[in-house]
Amino acid sequence: MTAPPARIVAVDTHDIRFPTSRELDGSDAMNPDPDYSAAYVVLRTDSSDGLEGHGFTFTIGRGNDVQVAAIAALRPHLLGRNVAELCADPASLSRDLVGDSQLRWLGPEKGVMHMAIGAVVNAAWDLAAKRAGQPLWRLLAHADPVWLVSQVDFRYLADALTPEEALGLLREGRRGLAEREAALLERGYPGYTTSPGWLGYSDEKLTRLAKQAVADGFTQIKLKVGADLDDDLRRMRTARAAVGERVRIAVDANQRWNVGEAIEWTRALAGLNPYWIEEPTSPDDILGHAAVREGVAPVKVATGEHVQNRVVFKQLLQAGALDVLQIDAARVGGVNENLAILLLAAKFGVPVCPHAGGVGLCELVQHLSMFDYLALSGTTEDRVIEYVDHLHEHFTAPVVIRDGHYTAPLTPGFSATMHPASIAEYRYPDGTFWAADLAGRQ
Repeated sequence: MTAPPARIVAVDTHDIRFPTSRELDGSDAMNPDPDYSAAYVVLRTDSSDGLEGHGFTFTIGRGNDVQVAAIAALRPHLLGRNVAELCADPASLSRDLVGDSQLRWLGPEKGVMHMAIGAVVNAAWDLAAKRAGQPLWRLLAHADPVWLVSQVDFRYLADALTPEEALGLLREGRRGLAEREAALLERGYPGYTTSPGWLGYSDEKLTRLAKQAVADGFTQIKLKVGADLDDDLRRMRTARAAVGERVRIAVDANQRWNVGEAIEWTRALAGLNPYWIEEPTSPDDILGHAAVREGVAPVKVATGEHVQNRVVFKQLLQAGALDVLQIDAARVGGVNENLAILLLAAKFGVPVCPHAGGVGLCELVQHLSMFDYLALSGTTEDRVIEYVDHLHEHFTAPVVIRDGHYTAPLTPGFSATMHPASIAEYRYPDGTFWAADLAGRQ
């Protein structure tokens, strides 16, 4: 008798939080005390291979329980789903989740519900890559361009990018793939580091970490700015003295300013040669970003980590509102929507420099940039992936940085799997760390 097809039989969710606020790791002008957190999901199947799909979305502490509840609300769309069919067509899951008419009302395609969809869709891709025995970047790079186009939702994009144009970009992008893959495996993908630049760090710590970044092979660092101009000028001078003139220094305001204030503040920093100003104002303000870009040139404008969906990215590109597009692997609706955004960036000729750091964002987004290099943009010129040296030890296939470059991961999957011991320790509020910590406060 033929065995029944494998199906998803359980959807496990976890509220995982790390106490990073206690060392001011991740601190910036808008988020002074983040506790890096992951709303984590595991798709379990009854397949004899024992493989699971792991995914998550990133938060910074309070509210992570709300994000976990949003993921749990998607469970009815997952239980009983045919595993082989899901892995052959992850877009089928994306369409069903985005198209749930009642849950869609909570967005549509934005906010906590959309981030939950991203976590679940990413978990499906993790499972698909594991079952294929390949790291996700390689699965995507070698996929049939026609199939890749079928994974993209072109609704609301057709005025800027059609399926036919996307297919042309992907077919052209595959030229020279083998040579680029060999170079990627040998050299890796260029990164930059934000580790020296958190707003709560002392000048001494900034200097030490900036010098270490250069010694480690990074050619770009980033500083958080936006709370106090005199302080920003001092810290920028301190960083410039530490790294010299040849290393790029990007600055990041984390949405702190009004448009006019962003222009004035960036102009005040311009004498110290910042490479880009990141998130100068609200991530939803497309025309505001366009005005800032015009007002601060030649300093570049970068944004995208808090952009909620492909439609806002489309408008930012149409309005000429950014010089650097920053995808986030866990904020939009997962791999499928990030494919759409990468295709839009390629159509408009704008470099993609992903947001990373947090919990596992470096592990995820490296796959998307490597796919982009191998099979779409074909270049790493003016392209770097953010790197922050936090919490990698909690993942079974952590990022490996060598000479300022991301080493291409070879473990099958999306690099999303956390160690069970880390989940047991940092699950909130009953993990061993938090249970002891909360008991100590009573």
